[in-house]
Amino acid sequence: MTEKKGRGGRRSDRPAVDLAAELKLKRDSFVQTFFKKGAEFTEELLLENDRVRKAMSELEHENALLRTQLASDRAMRDLLEKIQQLEQEKSELLGHMHEAEAISTRVVNRHAQIEEEVSNLASLHVASWHLHSTLKLPLVVRHLRELLAQLVGARSFVIYLADFENGAVPRELVPVASDGMEAHKPTRLRVGALEDVSEGAEGIIERVFFTGVPHIVEGLFAEADPALPAACLPIRVDDRTIGVIVIHTILAQKDRFVAVDFELFKMLGVHAGAALVGAQLFTAADGKLPSLDLFLLLDAHTSAPPRRES
Repeated sequence: MTEKKGRGGRRSDRPAVDLAAELKLKRDSFVQTFFKKGAEFTEELLLENDRVRKAMSELEHENALLRTQLASDRAMRDLLEKIQQLEQEKSELLGHMHEAEAISTRVVNRHAQIEEEVSNLASLHVASWHLHSTLKLPLVVRHLRELLAQLVGARSFVIYLADFENGAVPRELVPVASDGMEAHKPTRLRVGALEDVSEGAEGIIERVFFTGVPHIVEGLFAEADPALPAACLPIRVDDRTIGVIVIHTILAQKDRFVAVDFELFKMLGVHAGAALVGAQLFTAADGKLPSLDLFLLLDAHTSAPPRRES
């Protein structure tokens, strides 16, 4: 019993002060370690907080950039829509402008056509007035020559009249006036029957005289046969052909006949015959005017009532 107590007394031989100091050291070490780790954890938290703040700042900056870009995209979209609207308005304005230009072009063309028609009418009026302004045969022939040279642009031509003295059917066409024919002086042309018409220039003259249908080159003169006349026009009085106007060549500055030339040809075919026949009759009567008895007789026939058949 005594020994057991002695062993137990040895186990607790360490002083209580040492044990308390050791416990204090351990406690202090634990506290220091705890606070050290707390300080490290706090420092880590602060660093993490600073990193998060920087990340938030970057995110806010990116968000601001995104908002700015979004606003820019909206502005760009609005600008594109505005550009599209302006392009549409521009297309509409261009359409209206083209339509107005087309109308203006039609008006200008119509105005030019009217001016051309008025000019043509003036030329026809002048030509007709010249032909009927006198009953003196030399003046009528001279006016006819001037019209062919100035209005038609004929450089060489011959005016033929049929010789009806030997009967109702003429046998010859007699040249009564010409210009530009010094190298080939025109002579009388014998005419037979329509079925006997020959080829060439003389054949064309005969055919026009018999049929009363003019022969006119409608294309470019440079492409036509130079041996044939450029135009051959019948001179008619009522339904009878009394002569032919033969235009052999045209002035160099004129390359083809135009619309006014065809109208002049129609006018000359009718008015030239009337003017020439009137001047011939007036010259044959020695410039004496017809008696009024003819007009009174004509008036009596036209004013008398129609006869009734019994």
